[in-house]
Amino acid sequence: MIKEFFLKKLLDYKLKNVPEEQKKFIMTIMEKNPELFQKIAKEIEHKTKQGEGQMKASIDVMKKYQHELREVLAGTDIKM
Repeated sequence: MIKEFFLKKLLDYKLKNVPEEQKKFIMTIMEKNPELFQKIAKEIEHKTKQGEGQMKASIDVMKKYQHELREVLAGTDIKM
């Protein structure tokens, strides 16, 4: 519980310039399936370290996991 609190605070800090709708999207994924969130974050980080742009890396990885993301978001008011 304490770990989740600090993780939310860290995400809030890191995402301070991200639009509110996208923050909500990321927080939902993190809360419902933290393992998927970690996998996505690691793959994006790996691609950016290889020289790919942050936006392109994010889009590519999100496309790769779009089916899993839809499952996580099923039953929420967030649409992909």
